[in-house]
Amino acid sequence: QVQLVESGGGLVQAGGSLRLSCAASGSIVSINDMGWYRQAPGKQRELVATISSGGSTNYADSVKGRFTISRDNGKNTVYLQMNSLEPEDTAVYYCNARINPFYALHWGQGTQVTVSS
Repeated sequence: QVQLVESGGGLVQAGGSLRLSCAASGSIVSINDMGWYRQAPGKQRELVATISSGGSTNYADSVKGRFTISRDNGKNTVYLQMNSLEPEDTAVYYCNARINPFYALHWGQGTQVTVSS
């Protein structure tokens, strides 16, 4: 059994910062790609950022230059540093990870981020 647990969400004013964390635990041999997605009310879930096991990163255009994804392989944890937050960033943020054995895709339960104007 594998669990992903997110933390760090909350309410922040526009221009502020938050740091999200997502820790994986359970029957883990290794972790490939990890990522953050978000879903705003009435919208589809969308990619925010991903990071490979080797540290290569990919970002949605809407967050480039403001958000930074990183990971600590020793702690099986992925982070999302969010700066210069905008009201449009308001959403539930989910982490996911490809976890071995079986290369299975796992999702966290989500954490709410609300940015007030």
